[in-house]
Amino acid sequence: MDFVYSHYNYWIAIFLMMVGFYTVISRGNLIKKIIGLNIFQVSVFLLYISIGTVAGGAAPIITQGVTLYSNPLPHVLILTAIVVGVATTALALALVVRIKEAYGTIEEDDIHRQDQTL
Repeated sequence: MDFVYSHYNYWIAIFLMMVGFYTVISRGNLIKKIIGLNIFQVSVFLLYISIGTVAGGAAPIITQGVTLYSNPLPHVLILTAIVVGVATTALALALVVRIKEAYGTIEEDDIHRQDQTL
């Protein structure tokens, strides 16, 4: 049972993944789908940072008496992924605005219905 409690951050990441995935597949509103993708993305960030963290590890700067170092690569990759995620979200929201202008709705079923009538 201590194993489950000591790895709570992994359980939180899995929970957020499932919430984000469920939101994407169950909602028809495009804004809600984007929010679901962002929740899923945050769970991946949390997972990678959890994997890269070393208990008792120090920053990888060589000093006297330090023998255990944390790997900075996952943190750098996540920083880059955050920037890419913000850009992707901005692009998705811009596309939703254009879809709203073209179709008058952001509900997926209504958009499909209008495309079938054309």
